[in-house]
Amino acid sequence: MAISSFSKLALFFSFSFSLLTSLAFARDFSIVGYSPDDLKSIDGLIDLFESWMAKHSKTYESIEEKLHRFEVFKDNLKHIDERNKKIINYWLGLNEFADLSHEEFRTMYLGLHVDLPKRKGSPEEFSYRDIVDLPKSVDWRKKGAVTPIKNQGSCGSCWAFSTVAAVEGINQIVTGNLTSLSEQELIDCDTAFNHGCNGGLMDYAFEYIMANEGLHKEDDYPYIMEEGTCGERKEASEVVTISGYHDVPENNEQSLLKALANQPLSVAIEASGRDFQFYSGGVFDGHCGTELDHGVAAVGYGSNKGLDYIIVKNSWGPKWGEKGFIRMKRSTGKPEGLCGINKMASYPTKQK
Repeated sequence: MAISSFSKLALFFSFSFSLLTSLAFARDFSIVGYSPDDLKSIDGLIDLFESWMAKHSKTYESIEEKLHRFEVFKDNLKHIDERNKKIINYWLGLNEFADLSHEEFRTMYLGLHVDLPKRKGSPEEFSYRDIVDLPKSVDWRKKGAVTPIKNQGSCGSCWAFSTVAAVEGINQIVTGNLTSLSEQELIDCDTAFNHGCNGGLMDYAFEYIMANEGLHKEDDYPYIMEEGTCGERKEASEVVTISGYHDVPENNEQSLLKALANQPLSVAIEASGRDFQFYSGGVFDGHCGTELDHGVAAVGYGSNKGLDYIIVKNSWGPKWGEKGFIRMKRSTGKPEGLCGINKMASYPTKQK
């Protein structure tokens, strides 16, 4: 029987769709770190776990610990696979945190203390209030004001990394020099209110930098992923100074964008959601609350396929997310923004 032109066309589109779907899945599973075949048998899961261990240089002290981590890995993989079948605008992947339970991850990698006593000083008035025209997109990475992604390790020092990213940004904008600065100095020395690896707040850190006439370069005071002893200042070592800091009006996305169009910002978010742990790419619009628990840096904003987003620099190393960054949905209609990103933003100032 001859096939009608309509039937041929239908078969062509059916085949084309199947091929595109297959290619999409091949692309996506290569990104997320596993394939459907890995999930079909216990042998496939074991092989996947072994290859994941090799990729991330994981070793365990005993066979019992390895078996326990394998069970955690399987549970995380189940969550990642189930979510990837449902979510559209972003995807999850098997990153280096895949052998950590969610509770372990939250304990080790978050560290913002919003319950610290009220700041002892009053920040200056918001300086970008009168700006009217904003560019459609800004990326401070392309403008040379963002240092490479850093890794806080299992020290709850996110507040220090958030502070330093903002200071590095304004220093480059004013001087033209991108200088990597020391988070370790803040962890060791800024102890009046902040608590090293046990959390802190960015505004306190700005005040420390002002009171102590600057912050050392990373090379002169390197990061050790734990609390150390406050080092003596070297006479010849270079420091970077700031003149003050401003708070962005709370729960005001337009004000956040006005400031972000002019410099990188310190921002706080709730990063305790399980999807955040395994975020691998895309515009994140997943569920999260507004109980702030993690300090990061906003380094730009833009739009993609109708989704407005803020570019956020994290401190979990370059293997997490989009080479260490995450694009977080904005224009949510909620004053506090996604994950509370509009609640507690601030930025340092520097005189020319």
